[in-house]
Amino acid sequence: VLIILNSHWPNRVCICQNQVTVECVSAEPLETLLADLTKINNSRERASKLFQWLITPIPDKMFFRETWEKKPIFVQRKNPDYYKGLFSTAELDRIFREEDVQYGVNLDVTSYTNGKRETHNPPGRVLPYTAWDFYESGCSLRMLNPQAFSSTVWNVLSILQEQFGSMAGANIYLTPPGTQGFAPHYDDIEAFVVQLEGKKRWRVYSPRCLLCDFSSANFDQADIGKPILDVVVEAGDLIYFPRGFIHQGNCLPDAHSLHITISSYQKNSWGDLLQKLVPAALEVAMEEDVEFRRGLPLDYLTYMGVQNSDKEDPRRAKFFSRIDNLMKRLTNYAPVDAAVDQKAKDFIHDCLPPALTPDELVTSVQGAPTRWEGGQVKDVGVHIITQTQIRILRAQCARLCNDGDAVHLYYTTDNSRVYHKEELKSFEIKPEYTDAVEFLIHSYPGFVTVGSLPCESAQDRVIITFTHSV
Repeated sequence: VLIILNSHWPNRVCICQNQVTVECVSAEPLETLLADLTKINNSRERASKLFQWLITPIPDKMFFRETWEKKPIFVQRKNPDYYKGLFSTAELDRIFREEDVQYGVNLDVTSYTNGKRETHNPPGRVLPYTAWDFYESGCSLRMLNPQAFSSTVWNVLSILQEQFGSMAGANIYLTPPGTQGFAPHYDDIEAFVVQLEGKKRWRVYSPRCLLCDFSSANFDQADIGKPILDVVVEAGDLIYFPRGFIHQGNCLPDAHSLHITISSYQKNSWGDLLQKLVPAALEVAMEEDVEFRRGLPLDYLTYMGVQNSDKEDPRRAKFFSRIDNLMKRLTNYAPVDAAVDQKAKDFIHDCLPPALTPDELVTSVQGAPTRWEGGQVKDVGVHIITQTQIRILRAQCARLCNDGDAVHLYYTTDNSRVYHKEELKSFEIKPEYTDAVEFLIHSYPGFVTVGSLPCESAQDRVIITFTHSV
């Protein structure tokens, strides 16, 4: 056991194996924290501070060095109000009453009894009467996209996605006392289980495969062995586990449980990048290198393939050597930057739209005062001069990509809070404006004057400012 004292968090911290216990972490309310974050002009710094709040008292650098993608960890804070304001059962009830929540789309009703996992979704819209009747009958309620209904969850996720450089998603789980809603399984996400109300017993087991890129089917209890982490998580506590770790949670008889699982890093591995890179590299290699166009041996089917895999044939070694040589040559044709841009476009499409701060709203086109008043349009134009200072809205709200013969600027500001409800948004950038857009992106978080944009004329600088405001 290691005892440390941190001047920023004046509490005793005990770290033992996969568990961190803090004697009553005190923290400012989430509403106050989010208000303070709006005063930070750099969205990357904003994301870093919010993530540090999520995992406190573990320093973020230590977390990414020692825990991220490696092992589960349990943070016990002994402060039931630590995450207060993020979401609540009362908020879930409000959503049922006021929003168009659909079974199977926004809400799942589940149970896990006697080793059997079942889903009980009726068709149509969720009404409070039916939802709470399911709950009273011992079923768990899982909200699949709370960010579509909760402004606070949306705000938190839209900030955190810049910390990960990958979509941040969330599910809400409400479980009645003495029940379990899901069978043991593993997921393809990095999971941060944030306990909001009540308590739940969590058991985490060794992974069948490290960093799995797909979610598993349900496991039988007899097949998963002993847990490597077995803890009771109470309000204000956190569990993190990497993708691939088998897990299950069940409610104790004396309390319900409400938690939110914040997730990220789905399909964001080196292998996922290579899936985009290798086909593109092969296309270029086939065009430019005759070695990739030479024909296969006339008799290769007689000694290659599964039916011939046990043969001791010198031609097999020669065949493998040729494949190895071609694979090495393939790297010479790999358009790495273009493949990364393909991943970036996926990220831009996956992203939530930014939840704008008051300052961002009044200084962007989304908060422009243009309106109809007194029988005419007021404030229809904004007077922009070369001394006007500008910058992009967020560090990762826009991405400049070369799409063959054209250059496009992809952006998140018109995305929906519902995953992929809108198509990927972009507009074409004229060749003479690409340097100016790159300059603007690279200057973030600093403001630059319109007159400093690298364009041929002052008129072009003003035009690009007007026409590329999103």
